[in-house]
Amino acid sequence: MSTEIKGGINIAMKVPSHQYEAVIAFYRDVVGLPPFDEKAPAKGFVLGPNRLWIDEAPHYSQAEIWLELFTEDHGAALDRLAAHKVVRCDQVEELGEGFRGGWIM
Repeated sequence: MSTEIKGGINIAMKVPSHQYEAVIAFYRDVVGLPPFDEKAPAKGFVLGPNRLWIDEAPHYSQAEIWLELFTEDHGAALDRLAAHKVVRCDQVEELGEGFRGGWIM
């Protein structure tokens, strides 16, 4: 039986500082997405059934998109990803002690 991996509702856009305010203004003023400010100072927008988070990333030179994924069996999912040579990059953002997750590229 294969490990099931599902998508979550959160989409994070990591944006360099020199583009951050323009990206916020674009989604707010041009696209007109409703703001999602329940976790201020984090800035986000309602994107249909999803949440688009705009995170300032001072050390980035270009924007990145991160998707949220879930699984019931974290260990099996990590094994599956490793078997397919997926690169883990957990150092990119602190997730908190005991968090059963990680970052992949």
